Amino acid sequence: MDFETARERTFSARLECRYLLYAPESLGSRGALFVALHGFGSSPEVMLRLTGQMVGAGHAIASLQAPSQFYVGQNSREVGYCWATHKHSDSSVRLHHDMLLHVLEEAGRACAVPPQRRILVGFSQPVGLNYRFAATWPEQVRGVIGICGGVPRNWEDGPYHSVSAALLHIARQGDEFYPPAVAAHYPERLRLRAADVEFHMLAGGHRFPSNARHIVGPWLERILG
Repeated sequence: MDFETARERTFSARLECRYLLYAPESLGSRGALFVALHGFGSSPEVMLRLTGQMVGAGHAIASLQAPSQFYVGQNSREVGYCWATHKHSDSSVRLHHDMLLHVLEEAGRACAVPPQRRILVGFSQPVGLNYRFAATWPEQVRGVIGICGGVPRNWEDGPYHSVSAALLHIARQGDEFYPPAVAAHYPERLRLRAADVEFHMLAGGHRFPSNARHIVGPWLERILG
């Protein structure tokens, strides 16, 4: 049998996606909606807590679960979630966009938060995906917070628009996945498409920074008023 003659075929199937929505009892005119995406192998429960600690009270948070699930160890019952791999990455990007468009609309409507007060937050793996989204759907969000992640490889020549959202990127000096020698070039790369880029390099490794609130707070005050 000559298996080299086999042809790949594709089809679409319905996928049940999930997210956690936290809405405070009182969400005033100064409140925002944060749509948060966790890192590789993590979960929406973890990202909800970390995002809440970072942005403080008075805001709504929608924490998405990545679409692919797996056991984190061979003999473990713990389940982690993943946004994409290098295989069939275009499909993962499209799915990411579809998920965000749905949650931004549904959660924004439920919390009565307009696009001008909606912020994307990503840690590690989804950071580059979120930048792609902001450059593809420029009217959907007011800001994007990227923590310990990267910039899309095709950022310079990909099929993107100018980014109207404000971008806040937080890198770390000991990040083994996104080393400072690489991350140091992110501000200039991001500014090729975005006029408002703020960049910070903090001490520590590839972890969600516990002291990010003192950076995020003034940034939010500046872009949201």
